[in-house]
This record gives sequence, structure tokens and C-alpha cells, in this order.
Amino acid sequence: MTETLITPAFTSLKSVDVKGLLEEARNAHENYLIRQQYTDLEHAIECYVDAIKADPTISESYYRLASLLFMKGQITVDGALEQCKTALSLEPDNANAHIYSGYFQCLNGDLEEAEKEFNLAISRSGRNSARPRLFMSKLLYSKIKNHISTPKDVVKFLYYLLSGSMMIMWDCPSIKMFCKFLANDFSVFSYKTLGETFEKMKLFPSALEAYSKGLEKTSQGNLFYQKMGDLSLECNNIEASMEFFKKAHELNPMDRNVVVKLATISQTYFPNNVDETIDYYNTLLEFGEDLDKIYYELGHLYLNKSDKLHAVSAFKLAQELNPENPYYNNSLAYAYVKAELYDDAIEYYQLAIKLNPDAEWTSIVCHALGAIYAEIKGNFEAAEATFNAGMVLDPNNVDIQLSLGDLYMAQNDIDRAIKTYCDTISVEPDNYLTYAKTGLALWEKDYLEESIIAFQKSIDLNPDFEISQNNLGVVYLDGIGDTKASVEYFKNAININPNYTLAYFNLARAYQTLGDKAQAAEYYQMTLDLNKITEELSDKDIRQRIYDLFN
Repeated sequence: MTETLITPAFTSLKSVDVKGLLEEARNAHENYLIRQQYTDLEHAIECYVDAIKADPTISESYYRLASLLFMKGQITVDGALEQCKTALSLEPDNANAHIYSGYFQCLNGDLEEAEKEFNLAISRSGRNSARPRLFMSKLLYSKIKNHISTPKDVVKFLYYLLSGSMMIMWDCPSIKMFCKFLANDFSVFSYKTLGETFEKMKLFPSALEAYSKGLEKTSQGNLFYQKMGDLSLECNNIEASMEFFKKAHELNPMDRNVVVKLATISQTYFPNNVDETIDYYNTLLEFGEDLDKIYYELGHLYLNKSDKLHAVSAFKLAQELNPENPYYNNSLAYAYVKAELYDDAIEYYQLAIKLNPDAEWTSIVCHALGAIYAEIKGNFEAAEATFNAGMVLDPNNVDIQLSLGDLYMAQNDIDRAIKTYCDTISVEPDNYLTYAKTGLALWEKDYLEESIIAFQKSIDLNPDFEISQNNLGVVYLDGIGDTKASVEYFKNAININPNYTLAYFNLARAYQTLGDKAQAAEYYQMTLDLNKITEELSDKDIRQRIYDLFN
């Protein structure tokens, strides 16, 4: 922590109106206590610092500055006590300096020293000693509560509490502040209640006007900007809501709830403003609350901007703070996959599966882990076991069943692939992709009629699925020998996806079979041109086919 300590200077700037600076500082200090606006805190600190520079012999500037810097988090308790010592060295009989010193001694855990300071403050305050008496009663109550008191302390507690409560009537500064608090609270309550009443009546423009009046009359910006932000969000005026919360944040950057709303709105409604959202979440880290949740959100944000290393780091911090959270383990594993660190990904996917918060969710994780085993590690046995475990957890997970069928296809175990795909159809009979995969497996087994039925069903369910259109054309061309029918399906595939290289190639083969060399050459050339981009086929093979057309 960087401490801001002010030490007395040897010269003073007499040309500066020190009294005016102190009065301005007091007013800003009072406004901060009433309104809790960061701008008032900053202004009060600035004025007290200027007052010390102008006249370093005024003790009030030191102890009041110490309290404000401590509120802001710029100095520790020890730093504040040093400032109070400076004030007391300048004015040993200053009752307020003793009160502040006693207060910081309490925070420091030195109750005996704090009691001495409060006693000195009481003896130097006379009939205006209500505040130090009440502070003393609070200190004694703390001792009683923590079982470190004597019977004498109990009597003293009652004495100082009662005497302080009675003498508060003679404490003009306290009465003045109380009246200010009361007047401000009443005004805030009135406008806040009026706005909330209009909200309940669905009179949103009137509610917004009431909050605006409250902002104008009370200068309680943080509160009313938040109310206006919440109202705008409810009315789906997202940009206005964001602006109101930003203004509330400017007035009081230490209000965590405002930063939470800024981060949430930015992440939800402005997905392109990733850096700004990250800044809000990094600000939330400074509050030291819910750190694991914040790191978790940061991880997703870093993934959105393809910052894999920061994503891994954020998810890792979340997982370390809460290692039993399955979602943190899963997201960390996913980040490792993106970073191509597959062994680490496997470890954390396994942890997520072991924690198993929900069968359906865990089945999805099994699918991800099985895909790594199958596609990256080439460990078909582990992949099959993982896919089967996922299917046990959720028998209705069609995606994992299709992946299991694909695994069998990769091992050339066509019969088991067909059975798995057919089982998937029984779970979800309207899934066009399942029929397409079934058709391909049936084609591999030379079940031509069944393959045609499967591909046709896939097309019926989704006429825009170009792969089924192309594959059905292949069955007619190379299986049934109905070349004219195949042309229709190849053309359908090209119309759906003009960059489908394989469909152009197959259409060229069909025209070649029909003896239409010109059309065949044209489509082979188009295949060759597209293949430079897609690299799906062998350029050498395509050129050879063009050559063979005319030789």
C-alpha cells in the first residue's frame, strides 16, 4: 500500500487564505459524510493538503486528513496514527486530535492507549464532551463483549453512555451534522419514494422525472443515478442505463454494486466492448469479494478476444480459489484445449466429470473429453469408454451418440456404427444429421436402397443440407448408375453452397459419364479453381481428368 504522509514544512505560504481552505475542506468533508460521493472526498483531501502547505502549524488539518486518507485506503492505521501524533505535537490540548487518535488506537487493537486518549479528550472538552464520552462507552462495550472487562468497566460503560447521550444536546457540531443528515435524508426519502411509487404504477417517465428532481435537489448523485440506471434497464433503454451507471461510478468509484452492474450490462448487451468489460471486472477484483466468480467471468472474456494465455490464467485462479467447482474445472479444461495443451485439458475435464453436478451437463463434458481422446490422442478405447459413460449419464444426448457412431466409422466397424446411428434415430427421429450419417454408413456396406432412403429422409428434414444432396448424388452415380438423377442432386448441393468443391467435382464426373465433355471440362476447371482455396482434392488428379477428356 502506498502511504500519503504529510509532514510539517518549515515555511508557510501566508498569501493563501488558510481559514478559507479549512472551511472549504470541512464543507467537502461534511458533504462526503452525507452524500458519500467520491468527488467530495477528493476535494476535501485536496483542501486539507493545501491548508498544510499554506500553514503547517494547524493541527486540525493533520487528523482530519488522516481520517480521509484512511477512508480512501491510501494510508494504514499506523500512518493515520503518525498524522495524529503530528497534530498533538502541534496542539497537545486539542480534544478532537485526541478523539481521532483514540479512534485509530481502537482500530489498531490498543484499547488501553485508546482509553487514555478518550479520557484526555473528555477532560479537555468540558460540557462539549459528548462525543468522546460516547466513543469511550463504545470502547468499554467492546471490552465487555470480548470478555476482557472488569465490573468497574461495566459501571463506567453505563456512566459514559448515559452522560454522553445527555450531553449531546450541548454538542453544537454534532447537532448541526444531525440536522443536515435529517434534512438530506428526508429530501432523499421523498424523491426516492415518489419515484418508486410511479414505477409501481408503471408511470416510468414520471418516475424518471422524480429521480432527476431528487438528483437536482439533494445532489445525492450516486443513489439517484443508480435508480435512473435501473429504471432505464427495465425499460430496455440499455445505452441510457449504461450512462447513468457510469455517472454513478464517477461520483463513487468505491460502490461495488455499481461496478457489478456496469460489468454485467457491458458483458450482456455490448459483447464487442470486451476490453471495457474486462476493465470493470478487474476493478471488481480490487474489492476482494467473490474473486473466483470474477476470474471465471474474466476467463470467458479473454476467450472471446482469443487471448488464450490470459484465459487459462483467469480460469486457473478461479479453480484454485474453488477447486470443487465443476464449472471452473470444465472451463479451465476448455481453455487448455484452445491453447492446445491437451494433457492439461484431460486432467481438468476428468475432475469436472468426477464432481458431476448434473447428469445432463456432465454428459456434455464427457463428449468433449471423448473428442480429445478420439481426434487428438487417437486413443479409441478411451474415447469409446468416455462416450459410453456420457450416454449412461444422459441417454438422450444425441451429439455424443453421433460421435460414438463416428468413432466406429473411423475404426471401420461399420455394423456397430449403423446400429449406433439407428439407436440415435430412435431417440430423435427428426434429426437430419443422423440420417445423413446413417446413409453414409449404409453406403459403405453397399446397402444402396437403404442408403438412398436415409439420405432422402435427411433432405426431407433439411433440404438445405448440401452434404446429403451431394452424397445422394454419389449413390445414384456410382451405386445405382442413374447418372441423370445424380446431376440434379449435385446441382442442388452447388446451389446451396457455391463453394462446395466436392460437389463440382462429382458433377463434372457425372457429365463425363454422360459424354458431355464440354460441361465436364467446365466443372473440372471450376473444381480446380475452388480447390486452390479449399484444398479438398488433389490438383494432379483433377488435371489428369481434364486431360483424359480429350485424349
